[in-house]
Amino acid sequence: MLMSEMTVVALDAMGGDNAPSEMIKGAVDAVNTRDDVKVILVGKEDVIKSELTAYSYPADKIEIQNATEVIETAEHPVQAIKRKKDSSMVVGLHLVKDKTADAFVSAGNSGALLTGGLGIVGRIRGIERPPFGALFPVKTGVALLADSGANVDCRPSHLVQFAKMGSIYMEKVVGIKNPRVAIVNNGAEEEKGNSLVKETFPLLKECQDINFIGSIEARNIPNGDADVIVCDGFVGNVILKLYEGLAGTLVSIIKGGLMSTLRSKIGAALALPALKKTLKAFDATEYGGAPLLGLNGLVVKTHGSAKAGEVKNTIFQCVAFKEQRINELIRENIVIEKKKED
Repeated sequence: MLMSEMTVVALDAMGGDNAPSEMIKGAVDAVNTRDDVKVILVGKEDVIKSELTAYSYPADKIEIQNATEVIETAEHPVQAIKRKKDSSMVVGLHLVKDKTADAFVSAGNSGALLTGGLGIVGRIRGIERPPFGALFPVKTGVALLADSGANVDCRPSHLVQFAKMGSIYMEKVVGIKNPRVAIVNNGAEEEKGNSLVKETFPLLKECQDINFIGSIEARNIPNGDADVIVCDGFVGNVILKLYEGLAGTLVSIIKGGLMSTLRSKIGAALALPALKKTLKAFDATEYGGAPLLGLNGLVVKTHGSAKAGEVKNTIFQCVAFKEQRINELIRENIVIEKKKED
């Protein structure tokens, strides 16, 4: 059996609510699970070394890149990137730019990650606005939401590129053949929607390289009626946050109901294995983070509250992204076509 090519992932050890402990645990779990992954932990070297003493792992699979500063969640994104040149985020992004790492993963400040991704790693030539592409669970499996928060104000041409990049990602990384693409709307009829949707709809219909199925209403998203959900970042972020909040609330209500009486507790004991399996399928952390699609290198945002399991899955997500040559496919299928139009 041939050894797979090594994927090197730089991980922001200092970013997120649970850093550095959960970031480091996720990295260790990743390299102990797969032999085709190496992780560069970026952050305060003394802190990282202290945390690592609690674990056993292949010494050649984890490296430390010292960074003396940390960009906090509440900091202004542009100012933070400019002023904190030795922050774990800025140093990690430079590792991708310099090709030292294949990907950079962070649970830190989303705005700073977007700013740094654009300013340091840079866009693929011809890509207008890189979106966050968030995978989330639906009844039929998983769907991609693009944009899930990077660009709150968009033009129709941006949404068309989101649809094309999302289709490539879903087919090559997730394995869905000819993924169905839909635009978020307040009705199924073509004439419905705000000006952005009305202007984008006919452009998506004309695209020969995507499987555009029309509009999708928010209530139909959880059913899995589409594989790629297209919208501007403002709408996408509202959908994603409501989705995550509702899922957490329902789980809490179900658990409370099952523990409310002796009879329900007995029933819960019988139903628990099946219930755990079902709830796990609807756990967004199982699918990793949200890549910024269309950059010159892979940059992935995980939840600010990410724990080790999500960190590990995001690292594995980076491996699939590299193996399936997503950036190369974006260049070949989107940028070349744009040059022809120009």
